[in-house]
Amino acid sequence: MSEWTATARANTTPSQVLEVLTHPAKIRRWSPVDFDLEELDGRRLAAGSSGRVTGKLAGVRVGFDVRVHHADEARLELSADGPVGIDVRYDLRSDDSGAEFDAVVSMRPSRGITGKLVANAASALLSAGALEGAARRIAAAAELAPTS
Repeated sequence: MSEWTATARANTTPSQVLEVLTHPAKIRRWSPVDFDLEELDGRRLAAGSSGRVTGKLAGVRVGFDVRVHHADEARLELSADGPVGIDVRYDLRSDDSGAEFDAVVSMRPSRGITGKLVANAASALLSAGALEGAARRIAAAAELAPTS
């Protein structure tokens, strides 16, 4: 299993970071891959919710079934199953100057030719810094989000 990590800081609260991580319209602003949300239980990602997303990676249209395992101000954890399996975790914490979070993406073994193509493309994207860039965009979006 391959794994990538990134850390970012935001001058805001963990709840504002969670807001940016769990609302589909906000996710589109920071995601390194364009996607279409085909279905989602509820209006946002929440513990126990599931959905389906599709997008293009390496010119191949792929779909993933998404399941959210945990979502609160301390952690967002989800898995996406498609041609490859992807596990994502964001660990959120606050301090006197704002919020800090770690992003961890793990890829489970692929299946079939499409799976290998998607795994190679995703691995190349993540190895080229896509997760670090996404973490910076998440922090920037959270700082701009209105406080609740």
